[in-house]
Amino acid sequence: MADIDNMGNIPSITIEVVYALADRQDLVAFEVKQGTTALAAVLKSGLTSKYPEIDVDSAKMGIFSKPLDGKHLPLPQDYQLQHKDRVEIYRSLLIDPKQARLLRAEKARKAKQNKK
Repeated sequence: MADIDNMGNIPSITIEVVYALADRQDLVAFEVKQGTTALAAVLKSGLTSKYPEIDVDSAKMGIFSKPLDGKHLPLPQDYQLQHKDRVEIYRSLLIDPKQARLLRAEKARKAKQNKK
């Protein structure tokens, strides 16, 4: 529950929402009312309008690399942001990291054979 100051106002906190692309990241810093959820902050950030590929219903999110998955931290719609939190919106992987390593190893093996 959010604290209320002497004037009956809910104080604001400063947060960041970031979306990383392959070649850069887009970071938006702004103030929200204490008690705002991670999901609400993502929607307020404007990043979902700027990057229509972000599907807030299925996008994985985290706070400083800790997943908002209901295990490590609450889900995005339940996690109440703290002052200076950084909400991260994760992109889907283009290829599984294990598969990428296998492909690189195979390419290196073939290059080594071709040198012989």
